[in-house]
Amino acid sequence: MYRLYTRPNTGGFVVEAALALAGVPFDQIDVPKSASPDQAFLDISPLNQVPVLILPDGSSMTESAAICILLAERHPEAALAPAVSSPARADFLRWMTFMSSVIYSADLRFFYAHRYTADPGGVEAVKQAAISEMDRGLAILDAALESRDWLVGDRLSLADIYLVMLVAWHPEIEKVPSAWPNIERLWAGLREHPVMRKLNASHAMWPA
Repeated sequence: MYRLYTRPNTGGFVVEAALALAGVPFDQIDVPKSASPDQAFLDISPLNQVPVLILPDGSSMTESAAICILLAERHPEAALAPAVSSPARADFLRWMTFMSSVIYSADLRFFYAHRYTADPGGVEAVKQAAISEMDRGLAILDAALESRDWLVGDRLSLADIYLVMLVAWHPEIEKVPSAWPNIERLWAGLREHPVMRKLNASHAMWPA
């Protein structure tokens, strides 16, 4: 059985969605936010971050995008991603890595700006640069969604859920419909998905 260490409004959202859509049982441990975690948690998450997924063999895995890719591979019957042999698989890997390295990292720079500068007076500049990077990445994804229902392939995948999780963290969320209408279209549909509605009740990712 899987064991997921998580907390609300974190990257655990998409991992919970993956496990729910795959229909696999898992134990969930909510980890309180703490600057001084116990050593047992640091042993499985050296950066003191969630999510952490403990695999059935007892090994631990971090990084939400990587966890999603692994779960899609281990549960192909759930169609969480295009099949390995599908032409759309390349786009799935591309966009998952892109979102993780560009937008997720920009989110971290915004919300934890003090970690990214040694100058106490430079925090605001780090935040503004982070927003610009989020906007640049989201514009690329919005263009990729032009005339498409889903980011990859012809059905919902974890790439779509990962994208709406990231856009929900944007500090200027009110500009999404006008700035990125294709992302808003995708997000509006997923806000009505029963799994997303259930998870949002506990994560409060967007207004119910």
